[in-house]
Amino acid sequence: MTDREYPSRPWVGVGVIVLRGEEVLLVQRGKPPRLGSWSLPGGAQHLGEGAEAAARRELHEETGIEVGPLELLAVIDGITYDARAAVKYHYTIVDYAAHWQAGEARAGDDVAAVAWARPEELAGYNLTEAVHKVLALARAKLGA
Repeated sequence: MTDREYPSRPWVGVGVIVLRGEEVLLVQRGKPPRLGSWSLPGGAQHLGEGAEAAARRELHEETGIEVGPLELLAVIDGITYDARAAVKYHYTIVDYAAHWQAGEARAGDDVAAVAWARPEELAGYNLTEAVHKVLALARAKLGA
């Protein structure tokens, strides 16, 4: 068990919706929670680190890419309960959106795989409803 399991407080995480034309960058999680599932790049904010700096760091660590200006998009609570209804994980996730700027996407850090997905391909990634919602917000906000 890690200090993120059964926490005494929520963990702050950051996520980045990266658009490259019609494509969105997805990552396959290489660690719990949601091991093996597809989602958006991101991770935990460090003490003393600004949210935008955390977003850029996590994006680079997980995928090796860089983005242009970050647009604040949404704040989402990701809460997972165990069989006894105790909170096993609780992340408050600050999501940003940005356009791809540089770099070739590759799996790094705690990511098993990366993919650039077109809208018609998204169903094959079994994304959560929350990911679909923030993706729609990102497309609306960035004009993509």
